[in-house]
Amino acid sequence: MENGSKLRRLIIIGLFIALEVILTRFCSINTPILRIGFGFLPVAMLGIMFGPLWAGIAYALGDFIGMMIFPTGAYFPGFTLTAFLTGATFGIFLHKKSITYKRAFFTALLVCCLWNLCLDSYWLYIMTGKGIMVLLPARLVKVACAIPIQTLLIPLAWNKCLKRIV
Repeated sequence: MENGSKLRRLIIIGLFIALEVILTRFCSINTPILRIGFGFLPVAMLGIMFGPLWAGIAYALGDFIGMMIFPTGAYFPGFTLTAFLTGATFGIFLHKKSITYKRAFFTALLVCCLWNLCLDSYWLYIMTGKGIMVLLPARLVKVACAIPIQTLLIPLAWNKCLKRIV
């Protein structure tokens, strides 16, 4: 890869990390056990453009930077791991593939059920000491809302906007 394309990739990743931080920290509904927002969108786009490793690293960095600059509680590295796994999942299932609603649904289902519902609930259990069964109802509602939103927005954002630019 030539230097110009490395620089271009670095600039795009930096811009998308900034966008993720803004969407997550300022354009989300936050409660102590739940966050509903659109921070997934820049990460999904990075997964499509650059693959699992870059999307995972970018989301982990975005999570860490966002937490350091705009803390919403104590930093917990488990959520950064979830962010990395989320970005990697978007990259594994969307990079160099046709971005269809079916593929977006499958990817959103994996991200929301494995990482957001299971792993994040476990991190919250560790942090709060509350039983999983206490946390699950609100988290199930979040997943039920997030899957269709991600399924709709990922192909829409890529196919109607970014695909033409990139």
